[in-house]
Amino acid sequence: MSLFQPLPSFNISSRGKCLDLSQPHIMGILNVTPDSFSDGGQFNSVAHAVAHCKEMIAAGATIIDIGGESTRPNAETVATDDELQRVVPIVKAIRQQCGNEIWLSIDTSNPDVMQAAFQEGADIWNDVRALSREGAALMAAKLDIPVMLMHMRGEPTTMNNLAHYTDVTKEVKAELTSRLDEVINLGVKSNNIIIDPGFGFAKDYAHHCALLTELNSLQSLGYPIMFGISRKRFLAEVLTKSGVPAVAETQAFERDSAGTAAGLFALQQGASIIRTHNVAMMQQAVALWQQLVAYDETKTI
Repeated sequence: MSLFQPLPSFNISSRGKCLDLSQPHIMGILNVTPDSFSDGGQFNSVAHAVAHCKEMIAAGATIIDIGGESTRPNAETVATDDELQRVVPIVKAIRQQCGNEIWLSIDTSNPDVMQAAFQEGADIWNDVRALSREGAALMAAKLDIPVMLMHMRGEPTTMNNLAHYTDVTKEVKAELTSRLDEVINLGVKSNNIIIDPGFGFAKDYAHHCALLTELNSLQSLGYPIMFGISRKRFLAEVLTKSGVPAVAETQAFERDSAGTAAGLFALQQGASIIRTHNVAMMQQAVALWQQLVAYDETKTI
């Protein structure tokens, strides 16, 4: 089998737009929090957030993922009013200054935040808690928008203690399937769903290795896959284990090359959306991958 198989044929729709997921898409991360592990505090102001959004769009992002609550390990829950104040003005400003073509995703578990962001022009709900908070699934059904459902056990304060699996890939698939059934029964349309295996959430180094080498098995669930590993601890562990002193100790932003390589492995296994802090670097890799896929297809004609 070729390394360069075309992506599965999926698409999502929102606000009269259609996103073709048979082509790879880069989701640029825009954290508007004071405490995110990689870039907390850098883009809190509306002006800085919009400027960074424009940079990511110019670099190739088709989706911007805006988050007002850190979900790093042991992160504290953010009050609804605080999250609203962080997220909603930035959504409004991006829509006004960047137009309607860019897709805006909201990284939240709070249905009130999602509703307010939707009213200002958000397109996608990205929920690390897979719509498990009270009223979240019903809100997703009401808004009738694409939702990204991630696998996680527990909360950011407890998830590291729940990273126990016999077969991590099978268990992630089973737990995602159970949650998918629940939200669909609550009215969320199956053609609005994107799945996320949850790298960095309730998984250790070995679990990440297994998931990254077996990611293609998630295709059997029948949903588009979003892949997000950018700057996470697993990449730091990979670099430490390399034995190369120059990369053994890294800051989060120094892990982008390893994260880009992981993104390519995810594309090869059917992931349609790559979530990243470094859009420009990922775009270069995606461009290479797309051209190799196109070349590979010409050999079979």
